[in-house]
Amino acid sequence: MATPEPIYHTADMVRALNEANPHWTPRYETVYGELLVTPAPRVWHEVVVLRLVTALTTFLRDDPTWVVFGSLSDLTWGLPDTLVSPDVFVVSRAEAATDSWDRFRTVPLAVEVLSPSSLRADRFTKRRLYQDREVGLYWIVDADAHTVEVWTPDVHFPSVERETLTWQPAPDAAPFVYPLAELFQPL
Repeated sequence: MATPEPIYHTADMVRALNEANPHWTPRYETVYGELLVTPAPRVWHEVVVLRLVTALTTFLRDDPTWVVFGSLSDLTWGLPDTLVSPDVFVVSRAEAATDSWDRFRTVPLAVEVLSPSSLRADRFTKRRLYQDREVGLYWIVDADAHTVEVWTPDVHFPSVERETLTWQPAPDAAPFVYPLAELFQPL
C-alpha cells in the first residue's frame, strides 16, 4: 500500500481554508509548509488573551511607534509557505500602515497562550519560526500553571517568569510591566 504524498501547504492555501470557514473553528496556520489545525480555544484562554491585548494597547496608547494585534490577524513575513496568527503581537505603526499582513517584518513581541491542542505547535513549531524571524521577545503563556516562558531569538532554553512580565519596546522607552497575579486573577 502506497503512502500518500504529504501536502505542502502555502499561505494562500491556508487563507482559502480559513475563508471557507469564517467562524474560527478550526483555525488553520502553516509554518514552512506544515499545516497546523487548532480548534476553538477555551474560555480561560480568551480571557488571558483579552487581558494581554488590553494591557498592551493601554501601555502603547500614546506611543506613535507600535500597534497591538490579536489572533484574528496574520503574520507571513512575506514567506509563501508560512501564515500564523499569534494570540497577541506587536508591529511597527509604519508596517501596520501598509494595510497588508504580508508586509509585516519587524515583530518585537509575540505571545501565544497555551491550549491543550496547541502545546506542540506553540512550544516547538511556532517558537522556532519566531526565533528564525528574529521576533524580539516571545512569551508562551501557560495560564493553567500561571507561568510564562520567555524566549528570545538567540536562546536554546527559555527563562520562566512567575511574577512579572516585562517588555522594553525601545532602549530609551519606559518598560511594559505586568504582574502575573493580575493576568491570572480568576474570573
